[in-house]
Amino acid sequence: MMLHLTHADLAKFLQGRVYFDDLQPATLELLAGRSVRRRFAPGEMISVEGEPTSGMWMIESGRVRIFKVSPGGAELVLHLLGDGETFNDIPALDGGENAANAAALSHVVAWLLPAEALREAMMRDNVLALNVIRGLTGRIRRLVRKIEDLSLYSVTVRLARFLLNQVADPSLSGPGVTRTAIAAYLNTTPQTISNVLRELEEAGAIRFDRHRIMIVREDILRQIALV
Repeated sequence: MMLHLTHADLAKFLQGRVYFDDLQPATLELLAGRSVRRRFAPGEMISVEGEPTSGMWMIESGRVRIFKVSPGGAELVLHLLGDGETFNDIPALDGGENAANAAALSHVVAWLLPAEALREAMMRDNVLALNVIRGLTGRIRRLVRKIEDLSLYSVTVRLARFLLNQVADPSLSGPGVTRTAIAAYLNTTPQTISNVLRELEEAGAIRFDRHRIMIVREDILRQIALV
């Protein structure tokens, strides 16, 4: 993980990311040169749903939650994001308002790429345009799977799947990813998460090491997760 990036470092950091793989050096330099580096404290809002978009954000380090709030005040977390990931992509591309809220779960360092710079780079480099299409379709597929999980499966199944996904996706663990954040991501309550964790422990699938959750029998967890 690269920390405290300069604009020159940022061009290298972007290489290999979903949107920026195989781009011309001139395109990477344009994107890096127009980006602005910002820091956020835990709990600080980065962007607010309904406000005019400033552009697309790229996370250098830290954890960010993307969420919406119901009229009654209930929060649903759409994404938990970490190092190297992007957010606010769609409004940066279509010029619309921010589609959801974004807030720091931990100390966050992120780069803001202005929407006009992203669109200008896409006009210059067809590879970037194709990469953006590929990246957005991948995100849509993940959202469809999330909707299926929320609609079709119990909290126990959803939490078992979440724990399995943590192994492959570091963004789902680490600083700020508390039981409250997990509950909002799985559309339930922190108390329910605690209850289900105890059930998974009693089933022999996990154990607790202080505040960490350790998978001790992945086969059992997979049976519970129905995968």
